[in-house]
Formats: sequence, C-alpha cells, structure tokens
Amino acid sequence: MDVTAIPEKPQAQHLEKVDLDDERSSGSDTAASRRPHIHIDPAAEKKIIRNARIQGLTEELKMTGNDYNVALLVFFVPYILFEIPSNLILKRVAPSTWLSLIMVLWGICTMGQGLVNNFGGLVAMRILVGLFEAGLFPGCVYMLGMYYKRYELQWRLSLFFSASILAGGFGGLLAYALAKMDGVGGYSGWRWIFIIEGLATVVIGVLSKWWVPDWPETASFLNEEERAILTARLADDQGECRMDRLDKNALKRSFGDWKMYVAVIMYFGIVNNGYSTSFFIPTIIKEMGYTSSRAQVLSIPIFVVATVVALVVAVCTDKLQHRYGFCLLGVAVASVGYVLLLCQDRLSPGVKYFALFVIVSGGYITQPVTLTWISNCMSGHYKRSVAAAMQVGFGNCGGIVASNIYISSEAPRYRTGYGTSLGLLWLCAAMCTLLFFGVRRENAKRDRGERDYRLEDEKDRDNLGDDHPHFRFAT
Repeated sequence: MDVTAIPEKPQAQHLEKVDLDDERSSGSDTAASRRPHIHIDPAAEKKIIRNARIQGLTEELKMTGNDYNVALLVFFVPYILFEIPSNLILKRVAPSTWLSLIMVLWGICTMGQGLVNNFGGLVAMRILVGLFEAGLFPGCVYMLGMYYKRYELQWRLSLFFSASILAGGFGGLLAYALAKMDGVGGYSGWRWIFIIEGLATVVIGVLSKWWVPDWPETASFLNEEERAILTARLADDQGECRMDRLDKNALKRSFGDWKMYVAVIMYFGIVNNGYSTSFFIPTIIKEMGYTSSRAQVLSIPIFVVATVVALVVAVCTDKLQHRYGFCLLGVAVASVGYVLLLCQDRLSPGVKYFALFVIVSGGYITQPVTLTWISNCMSGHYKRSVAAAMQVGFGNCGGIVASNIYISSEAPRYRTGYGTSLGLLWLCAAMCTLLFFGVRRENAKRDRGERDYRLEDEKDRDNLGDDHPHFRFAT
C-alpha cells in the first residue's frame, strides 16, 4: 500500500523564500491552487437504484411492501460507521491510492446489484456498496479544505458538489438510454443500469489513481515553487492555528468541540432533503401521470436548474464571506416547495412539477454551504479530518430517515415524507442559527483577549487548531 507521511509543519525553507504580495501581484499564487479539481460524483450510486426501481427492479425481485425502503436503509449503516475510520486512513495513505481503491470496489459491488436474483442478494450488495463508498465524499471535502483558503472553498466545493447534482438529472437520461437494452444478453433493462454504471465507476476508479491529487506537501503535480506558494498562502490564511499531532489533547479538542455536534445535526436536517429527492423524484413524477421513461427525462431540468443556483450562491457566499444567511435562504426556498406538495390535492401537475424545482434548488443552496461553513470553522489536519467525517457520516442518518418516510401506501400524496422533510429543514435552520450566534460570541471573546491564556502552555500551543486565540470563525 502506498503510504505517504504528511509533514507536520510547512517547509520553512520555502516559506522564507516566498513574498506573498509579490506572488499575488503576479498571479502565480493561483496557479498552484487552481490545479487540483476533483470531479467525481460521490452520490451517483445512491441515485442508480431509484432509476432501476421504475424500470422493474421491484417486480422482478418480487419485492413487496417496504422492501425498497429497506434496500435503501441498509446502505447507510456501513456508510455512516466507516466515514471517520476512512478519513483517518486517508491521513496516512496517499489519497490517490485510497480513493481510487474504494471507487473500484464499490463499482464492482454496483455491478453485482445488477446480477442478483432476489431481495436478499440486493441487500447484501448494498451493504458492501455502503462500506466502500463511505470514504469518498468526506475524504474529498477534507482534501479540498487542505488546498484552498477559507473564502475560496465554497466555489470549489460547489463545483465538486455540482457533479452530484447533475448526476441526479443526467443519471436519469442515462438510465432512460440503458433501459432500451432490455433483453440484451437475457438481462432486464434495470440490470443494465447497474452493470454499465458500475463498470464506468470501476474504470474511473482505476484512472483516478493518476487523476486524484495527493496532499499539497507531497503532490507530484506541484513543482517546488508552486508547493511553496500554496503552503505560504494556506499559512497566511490559517496562521499559527495548526493541529498536526494526534495526541490526547488533540483528541479531546476534536471530539469535545460543540461545533462538531451542531454540524452533524445541521447536516442531518438538510441531507434528508437531498436523499429524498434523489430516491423518489422519478417516482413522484411518474405518479403525476407520466410514463417511466418520461419521468426519467423530466427529472433532468430539475437538477440542471439546481446546479446553476448552487454555483451562483457559491460565488456570492465566498465574495461576501458569509455563510449563515445563505443557509437560511435555501431552507426558506425549499420550504415553499414542500408546502405546495402538502397542499397538492387542488394543484395541477405543472404546479407540482414546479414545486420539485423549488425543493431541489433550495436544498442545494444550503447543503454545500453547511459543509464549507464547518470546514471554515475548523483548523488543522486532524481536526478537519474528524470534522468532515463526523458531519458527513453521522449527518447521513438523514438518509436513513429519507429512505423510510416515503411510504408506498401514501402515494401519491406522501404526507409523511413531505411533512417530515419540511420539519427537518427547519431543524437545520435552527442549528445554523445556533452555530452563527455561538461562533460570533466566541469571536468577540477572542477579540477581547479572553482566550489568550491558552498560549501559556508551550507544549500545546502549536497544536491548538481552531482553539488558538488568533483563529476567527466564519459566520
């Protein structure tokens, strides 16, 4: 296994040679920071099953009642439990090796879902997919945070996130095309959806060994000048607020940080919206009176619009250096859509279709901003690693909720699903409010010098992370 040791401190000899003002004025500081863009969809597999469902998955495997919901649920158990261990492994193993390996493994298991003959086989494959896919999303969030300054991050993370959003739309188009292979080789169309998309994941996983960058300190695509500039830029952004030793105090500071638990609940509330739309939009559209194929095609514009909205918001939130207001904006927008669907009895199919645009766009305003915001409030390799994994990992319990609240017997109204999702949106808003006022209060205390006592311990002062009194939290 390819193991790389990440230096605990920036390379001092490079820092001494870099004049940040000169480098910024020449524009060369951005050369290093623009190169690592990871465009891998971490949520594509979760969307495949929804397309397979309306192409005959449940009928052929003789699934009844809430079997489909169970198949969704079992994915999340290993997915949630393995995210923190995966990010800790990522700290020690070259990202290009670890991320490409888990992609290949979950691609193989995705293909396996297209070869199963019963519900039990599908459940077993989905457990394995959840295990192997667990490390990709938090790992990429963590990595992006180690390449970009705090108010450069939202745009990059939203670019990465947009791959997931677009997969929600064009995955439907691909599924529509693959469904035409029904009967080829004796396999049903829904089986080809799993087989072809799983095979594509394996191929991309292999190529990712050369595509995915390693840590800035060891990345081969950076020359020495670029490495020095990037290290200096990040040091300029974070200052002395590092956490590169995983000792007892670092563990205490990481797992004892109230912000981390607020972030988990915050993400739990908003990710339910993302999973709900990913799992059920084609089904919801189909139940408006459209055919399965038409439902796949009609899902595409919803996610394209959401992508554009998410990228526009990313520019605004980085430019304004503000996160909280945009989180509330997304919650408010998505809430309008859920209210419309809860009152759908008197609405035309066109209005209900419009409500889906509002829900998805609103959710994808808030979801990527919550990820960036908590990353902005953490400092140090290990602290960011744990925070990203905890927020995404345990926050993904929202996916467990999403997989069980859209009850077949309630179709097409899905009152439990829409009502629960609306409530969870405002749980997210409440946690965003708590985080905003909490970090603003802490910033004020640091401005008054009330945290300067933390510098008295010489042994620990270089490993305080965001507990360092010079660190200021994003709002």
